[in-house]
Amino acid sequence: MLIGVNVPNFGPGSRPAVLRDWARTVEGLGFDLLMVSDHVVITSDVAAQYPAPFYEPFTTLSWLAGVTDRITLGTTVLIAPYRHPLLVARMAANLNDLSGGRFVLGVGVGWARQEFEALGAPFHRRGALTDELITTVREAWRDEGYRAGDIPIWVGGHSDGALRRVVRLGDAWHPLRQTPEDWRKYLARLKEIADEEGRPVPALAPRVLLRLTDAPVDDRRLGEGTLDQVTHDLEQLRADGVRAVVLDPYAGDPEETRHPRAAWRMLAAVREALPEREIQ
Repeated sequence: MLIGVNVPNFGPGSRPAVLRDWARTVEGLGFDLLMVSDHVVITSDVAAQYPAPFYEPFTTLSWLAGVTDRITLGTTVLIAPYRHPLLVARMAANLNDLSGGRFVLGVGVGWARQEFEALGAPFHRRGALTDELITTVREAWRDEGYRAGDIPIWVGGHSDGALRRVVRLGDAWHPLRQTPEDWRKYLARLKEIADEEGRPVPALAPRVLLRLTDAPVDDRRLGEGTLDQVTHDLEQLRADGVRAVVLDPYAGDPEETRHPRAAWRMLAAVREALPEREIQ
């Protein structure tokens, strides 16, 4: 099972030197993936959780590719309706080529209505536009001029529409920050939909919150609690057949971005607690 980290590319503490240190720390600890989020216009609904500065993901990952050697880079998740599909196809293919084949394209439908309005993107068509983007991107990548290589597409979401999307069009299911109960429920539904569609169950690549506590947590999300609880979650995900898991150390307070070492200590603790075989 591959284990990665969602790096905050936003907030008052984010700046080029900090992003560089994040990348080198995550790679130095031996993690497999480094992923960043996506917003284009920091409208008030976005700013409440992810304030400026917000570094655009393709630009950021292209730069971080140059300060890392082996770690895979990705988006968790690129908001599909915000960009023309052919632009995404070109940027993703170029980033994959320039990084030596180290790119994963994670996509989702988005949620910020004000941001959709600012971009002139129809919020009510975001599902259809996401389907269109995935289909168009794959068609474009067949053109040798794109030099796309084998770029996996991870699809976020847990609604029936999202689960059908990943079964029909995606390489992996990439749900975000679920509780243990929700994980089991939606995983079972994913398998039902795959059976209905007559298709194989896609690979599993969840993103989970990472929040370490001194005392056990009862009502919690995956990745939240004592170190024993978190490592047990990872062991259970591995038993469920998860191919990759992305740890997200951002708990929701933008001030956290000013203190990255607190997140690095949590990541180091988890890394040390995992058997060597857990990190490929």
